[in-house]
Amino acid sequence: MDSLDMAQCVNGGIEPLASGALTTPIIVATGIIGIVFSIFLLRQVASVLLDVTSAPGATRTADSAEQNTKLVELYRAITVGASAFLNAEYKLCALFVAVVSVGITLLISWATKDPATGEWAWTSGLISALSFFVGAVTSMVSGFIGMRVAVFSNARCTVGACDPSKGWTRSFNTAFRAGGVMGFSLTGIAILALYILLAILRTAFPDSDEGYKQLMDVVAGFGLGGSSIAMFGRVGGGIYTKAADVGADLAGKVVQDLPEDDPHNPGTIADNVGDNVGDVAGMGSDLFGSFGEASCAALLVGASSPMIVAAGWGALMFPLALSGVGILVCMATSFVATDLMPVRDEKGIESALKMQLLVSTLLMTPCVYALAVTLLPAATCGMCVGGFVVGGVCSSPLKAFFCVGFGLWGGCVIGFVTEYYTSFSYTPVQEVANACRTGAATNIIYGLALGYKSAIVPVFVVAFIVFGAHSLAGFYGISLAALGMLATLATCLSIDVYGPVCDNAGGIAEMCELHPSVREKTDALDAAGNTTAAIGKGFAIGSACLVGLALFGAFVTRLNDTGAKVTVDLLDPLTFAGLLVGSMLPYWFSAMTMKSVGKAANEMVIEIKRQFDANPNLLIPNHPDRPDYDTCIKISTDASLQEMIAPGALVMLSPVLCGVCFGTRCVTGLLAGGIASGIQMAISSSNTGGAWDNAKKYISKGAMDELIGQLEPETVDGTGKVQTKKSQIFKAAVTGDTVGDPLKDTSGPALNILMKLMAIISVVFAELFMAVNQGGGLIGPYVAAAPKVATAAELLLMNTVAMPAAAPAVVGSAVAGPTTIFAVFVGGALLGMGALAAGQRAAKPSASTIKSVSLTEPLLVARAAGIESTPFQGAARPAAC
Repeated sequence: MDSLDMAQCVNGGIEPLASGALTTPIIVATGIIGIVFSIFLLRQVASVLLDVTSAPGATRTADSAEQNTKLVELYRAITVGASAFLNAEYKLCALFVAVVSVGITLLISWATKDPATGEWAWTSGLISALSFFVGAVTSMVSGFIGMRVAVFSNARCTVGACDPSKGWTRSFNTAFRAGGVMGFSLTGIAILALYILLAILRTAFPDSDEGYKQLMDVVAGFGLGGSSIAMFGRVGGGIYTKAADVGADLAGKVVQDLPEDDPHNPGTIADNVGDNVGDVAGMGSDLFGSFGEASCAALLVGASSPMIVAAGWGALMFPLALSGVGILVCMATSFVATDLMPVRDEKGIESALKMQLLVSTLLMTPCVYALAVTLLPAATCGMCVGGFVVGGVCSSPLKAFFCVGFGLWGGCVIGFVTEYYTSFSYTPVQEVANACRTGAATNIIYGLALGYKSAIVPVFVVAFIVFGAHSLAGFYGISLAALGMLATLATCLSIDVYGPVCDNAGGIAEMCELHPSVREKTDALDAAGNTTAAIGKGFAIGSACLVGLALFGAFVTRLNDTGAKVTVDLLDPLTFAGLLVGSMLPYWFSAMTMKSVGKAANEMVIEIKRQFDANPNLLIPNHPDRPDYDTCIKISTDASLQEMIAPGALVMLSPVLCGVCFGTRCVTGLLAGGIASGIQMAISSSNTGGAWDNAKKYISKGAMDELIGQLEPETVDGTGKVQTKKSQIFKAAVTGDTVGDPLKDTSGPALNILMKLMAIISVVFAELFMAVNQGGGLIGPYVAAAPKVATAAELLLMNTVAMPAAAPAVVGSAVAGPTTIFAVFVGGALLGMGALAAGQRAAKPSASTIKSVSLTEPLLVARAAGIESTPFQGAARPAAC
């Protein structure tokens, strides 16, 4: 092409696409359909009456009337406990949102001020704060809906399992539809909230390349708001649920030999409440944050491409259309599990859930292709005919399809690999269970090894996705891959919520003293739920890594848009120092959350032990006395609200302090280190805990009874049946499960948010970092600039190395402005968090008061004598025990 043709070829000859007019109807319609379908599913769940005799042909007896009374009491107790915690947590979150919104307004208004007049850009600051507020509120709504649906459905799942003929189908469908209510409502609300925000804010910016860049810059606050609330939901909810779970297990099951979810255990209601606030509300906010951040990253990087902008609003909105069509695909897929191939026995549970992942992925693949070729542009002239240039890479609609496909199918692979390492149907978990023969120590060693090994394949899969997607479409391709992994989000959430609902259903069945066949059904459903929950965590971790990397690309794109030529050079001392610190942060974060669970569990154990000492009747089977559940609920609530502040502050302040003090070079290293270290630690933690949990269930279902009978003949009763739960092998498995609980439900899942939140904070505050000594940070005047020549190819061509630029002169006003504002912002945030922590501590008794409580026996007694089958001499129990 000659120079004249090149001059006439503007943006590859791309004109606004007529098909772009379809984008808005697709996004709005699919969002509304998702919400309407969730209401339809909720009505089906509500059709199950809270009556254990509601099944056709069932007869009402005096026992069933008493069981119904207990069922309703427990249902209300769990609902009240979960609502009380979430209300208290969201009050703190509301205060956090208010303070941070003011900080965002001030910092971004100053950072984007007019360089000529010095006038602050209040519009950018206020719109960024508005986006943050909308994202935070939407995240809270998502978590609240999930929690309410879960507590509404748990007792109904128990009732479904009471049906003697169709119990498997009714209980499974109730739990799965409950998950669907959250999945479809969350995705529908998320898409509508983001699109309406974009449509409204679009009017505040010019309809041009630069206008769209500014629009996407300020909308990035939407992802920040969602992820900030997700951090508190994941950490706070995780500490709550595992403090109750670990405390109840140690004091009730390990020491006193109480069955799982025994109503005499004071911590059992808190344990069931925790399943809803941690595994449901926390997961909902987490995956909403992933959707918001991946969408914002794709929109921001896409807006940097003049060719995509030239194709019109429809091409820019391709990422949201992709998520919208995913709702329709997931909706069609859901009928496969509930109507076309319903669950009729235990063997059909896992296959039905895995079929959901496979079918949704298969159906989504052609839909992605149709959207890509319809909405994305193809140049007719220039150097990228048939495609479009984004981030300096010549891409095309077909390449974009492959990028989404990499994420879509890569997520499926990660899910099935996770299942292999966490399901007791396969060798790895069976090996962990077999290791319990020689005690808890070997069980823990095998479980840790399994977790480390389980990270190998997922990391290779993510590495392949990153390389392939970046080769085809740069950072835009990586953000599309992240959206591909989240394209079937409604199905993933349905499966995730299904597990906690079944877990609660089993606890309610035990506490209501229903027929053992009911508990067998709910236990089988829960065991499959543990595996699918691990699969969901695998999806969440993989997508979090891709989202973090996509946001990393968006961060670099924003820096380059300001005129800086940013490259990531690991040989630069500041970058490498940031890399080391970023790699350390997941360990620091995990240490804080693990210790928080340990402290709260310790208080829980002390309280449960106190109640056992005060009322020995609690240790008599079938005794009518009941413990004080409310005190244990309060312990978990207070501990989680207090302990969630420090980990959240660590993650949120790290990139801001790094960027303001040490500059953008250090931030790039911090993000890279956090993502690389976080994904591997998250996978190993989640899978280790999941494997220990299912190893315990593998033993409890009787898979090792023959071996237990041979090694521990004292566990065989007069009828020849092995009392599995009285064996040392089972107790070793319980120890492993207890150790793994905070790994799989607190530290592991929360690391997802660490990877994403640090990155989105960097994106939102990119211009602030650049405003402080042109990206050099407060130390910029005292260090040399990064070398301009970084690649070996350039060194060979130039045969020289550029000398470092001279350090700029120190200008007092240039440092004083951001220093003052930043100090006020950080000081206010720390002061507010400190006040919250002080308020929480003020309501608690001092450590000396707790320790002064008189205990009639040690909390945990070493059972060395039990190895020789010597009966355990614990607290004095009534003869009936």
